[in-house]
Amino acid sequence: MVILTLLEPQQKTPLKQWCFENSAVIRIGRAADNHVVLPDSLVSRHHLEIRHISAANDESWQVYSQGTNGTFLNGVLVIQSSLPNNALLQLAQGGPILQFQIQEVSTISAETEESIASLSLNQDPTRASNTCTHEGNSPNNLFCIHCGQPLAVQQTIRQYQVLRTLGQGGMGTTYLAWDTKGWMTGNPQLLVLKQMNADMAKIAKAQELFEREAHTLKSLNYPGIPKYYDFFVENGKKYLAMELVHGQDLEKRVQMTGPVTPSQAIAWMIQTCDILDYLHSQEPPLIHRDIKPANLMVRNANNQIVVLDFGAVKEIGTTPGTRIGAEGYCAPEQERGQPLIQSDLYAIGPTLIFLLTGENPFKFFRQKGRNFRFDVANSPTITPQLREVIERVTEPLPRDRYQTAIELAAALADCKT
Repeated sequence: MVILTLLEPQQKTPLKQWCFENSAVIRIGRAADNHVVLPDSLVSRHHLEIRHISAANDESWQVYSQGTNGTFLNGVLVIQSSLPNNALLQLAQGGPILQFQIQEVSTISAETEESIASLSLNQDPTRASNTCTHEGNSPNNLFCIHCGQPLAVQQTIRQYQVLRTLGQGGMGTTYLAWDTKGWMTGNPQLLVLKQMNADMAKIAKAQELFEREAHTLKSLNYPGIPKYYDFFVENGKKYLAMELVHGQDLEKRVQMTGPVTPSQAIAWMIQTCDILDYLHSQEPPLIHRDIKPANLMVRNANNQIVVLDFGAVKEIGTTPGTRIGAEGYCAPEQERGQPLIQSDLYAIGPTLIFLLTGENPFKFFRQKGRNFRFDVANSPTITPQLREVIERVTEPLPRDRYQTAIELAAALADCKT
């Protein structure tokens, strides 16, 4: 029996498993006709095949890579190679990682065999046998490597098993949860479950923002925006279920590894502009109102930006409301409760400053004439051309800035040449 396990890129914890008995060929790729389907932009439609080779006195497995972005076997780029037990296959640099395991069926008990079989693509791991002792698992594992069940469930809310607390803030608590029914995708899956804090539920504005995030995500469909799954009230508490994005936000990234190169910072901000253009193109246009490094996540799989936190999103043309925005990233008109689409673009300027210097952009905010402006003239990591873009996108008056995300993206692209 061959077991393929999809691993979380950082911790290498299991996310999903596929089991194959008596299979001579296992096809893996992005297309729906593969045995293992991995919907990742780095993965080719028919990326690789794993083949069982049977010779006179030898039986082995071989990997054949056809992926445009390559396949790495235990970190080494391969086109065709023998496949040892417990090998790690990475589909493209930065792509998904699969562990390849061979298990003799004759040595598996009937109960364990039933449990492993239940991990096939179209079945529910939570139905696996409850006789498993979960022995031999790593302390970091979320799921048992034998039966596929969660190793520790903090609480169960409807069909969602809470496995870990990801973060706690003023608005609510964010959990890593296992959706046992997977009613949105057809398969059980990991996701993010946000719970509104009880004290916040008493505040009308807080309730409005929490519900607004759910309503907004439900109406949007774009690769750089987390997918909406569910919104419900249970025991008087509001919950939002949404896509789990494997990655790291730009604030933590810079805090841990320092400033990034200009080419990388520009690439990420161009991606952010693409997502903002999608929001601003809605009818009526949507303004995010809280663009900042902590709300920009980089996916581990493809180094692409995902915009987070849609609780502050506002439709343009609605009446002026509450002042929302992070200090140093908030445009003057947004400070007055009158945000425009150019207010989102304004935030790209200080975000670039943070990425390129590792410093709080407010440190560079100084009085210049009658207004306060960002002064990065003495920053060695910011080129004169990029400085001009930052200065224009953070002009005090919206009419003096770039008017659209497309226009700003084009100006940033010119800085790469």
